[in-house]
Amino acid sequence: MIKKILVANRGEIAVRVMRSCREMDILTVAIYSDADGSAMHVRYADEAYHIGPSPSAESYLNIDRIIEVAKRCKADAIHPGYGFLSENATFSDRCKQEGIIFIGPSGDSIRSMGDKITARRNMIAAGVPVVPGTTDPIQDKNKAIEVIRDIGLPVMIKASAGGGGKGMRLVKEESHILSAIRSARSEARSAFGDDSVYIEKYIGSPHHIEFQILADNFGNTIHLFERECSVQRRHQKVVEETPSPLLTPEVREEMGTFAVAAAKAVNYSGAGTIEFIVDENLHYYFLEMNTRLQVEHPITERVVGIDLVKQQIRIANNQELAIQQEELTQNGHAIECRIYAEDPDRNFMPSPGVIKHISEPHGLGVRCDGYVYEGYEIPLYYDPLISKLICWGKTREEAINRMKRALYEYKITGVKTSIRLLARIMDTPDFREGKYNTHFIEKNHDFLFTLPKINSRVEDVAIMTVFYDYMVKIDSFQTKVMTKNGRSNWKECGRKKNLLM
Repeated sequence: MIKKILVANRGEIAVRVMRSCREMDILTVAIYSDADGSAMHVRYADEAYHIGPSPSAESYLNIDRIIEVAKRCKADAIHPGYGFLSENATFSDRCKQEGIIFIGPSGDSIRSMGDKITARRNMIAAGVPVVPGTTDPIQDKNKAIEVIRDIGLPVMIKASAGGGGKGMRLVKEESHILSAIRSARSEARSAFGDDSVYIEKYIGSPHHIEFQILADNFGNTIHLFERECSVQRRHQKVVEETPSPLLTPEVREEMGTFAVAAAKAVNYSGAGTIEFIVDENLHYYFLEMNTRLQVEHPITERVVGIDLVKQQIRIANNQELAIQQEELTQNGHAIECRIYAEDPDRNFMPSPGVIKHISEPHGLGVRCDGYVYEGYEIPLYYDPLISKLICWGKTREEAINRMKRALYEYKITGVKTSIRLLARIMDTPDFREGKYNTHFIEKNHDFLFTLPKINSRVEDVAIMTVFYDYMVKIDSFQTKVMTKNGRSNWKECGRKKNLLM
């Protein structure tokens, strides 16, 4: 049985994994770079080990160093979280070779679904609907033009090893085909070390809908319903919700069945996500599989009532799933907002810096998965995600209104954040009516980025609190001075402090 887990990650996901471990009475080990010496996951873990310099290539992506630490601290298993090495087949293989349990799928499964061309072939063989396109990398430019003419414009040129919107180009005109292929290949080579690209029909007005799956080592596979992930910017998710306001019960059941078939086709084990693209006529196609835990997994946990990290650990412990598909239901509605340290008004430019004040929301149906605290400096080197705010309600309307309230209560100073933009999203008519797709932010740009002026003192509570704390420190210093220099000055200091109240 697993008794100690090294969490090969940082930030909120490292803390989130450790929380489930603590509930299971499992010891946790943190790793950290130079930039993360004072990070929350380091403070929370039972043990912590320095892993290298701040750049991720020299720390959180250093397989040899991570394995060395795991062996030194006698960890039974490694949980990769998401990002970094979570979908690295070599890392999964290496853990197995070293006798360390990798809490995730086998290297073979990761390879089967990590390469998008291979995944398309596997899904076609399993009878899962896929977007029309090629099943081989583009080698011949003339052949590519011929295929595109056959499929019909517009098309997407996509990196086989891609993710996060990198190595993707939309082609609307035939004259742009060759330049799109060149630029997609160049970006793919730089981002993934693999310049293989393929062609896929572009679906207009698409919805990005994913199904959460769990599979054990005994052939049992279930899905835990869908997540609607269509609020995106630059192909990265901003807001997610479940259930999807688009799907009918019949389509939901069909897609869930295909999601299970997709996982079984590659002998998958662990938690994973089958992603679909869905048009407005509810035609759906397999997009890709994420062979890891997703950032947005908490909304599934809230609606279905199952801790996905605990399930991952039990599966890695070689235990059978104790959940039957027919036992699962969706209870209420949940929404997740990703809180980033970035400036939406400056093209979402990252905003690293010191957190001067933070007040997280609380109350019924509110969950906040974060890792920052007052005085913590957000590093330059990593994703600027601060936290994930999850709100649940009996109905979608209640969940939206609860999220609005929670975002109103969420106060952070010292860095720019996406909080006010997220609050604006909750007020957008298209979102409130559930009539949106992946073009949502572009379509509603004027509404979202014409933010109302702050004219309420309540909005400034966080800033005033920081200023008041600063004045208290000044008073503490001046108390010692004023006892020697006269009573009148002490009264003046006290008067200034009262003006802040």
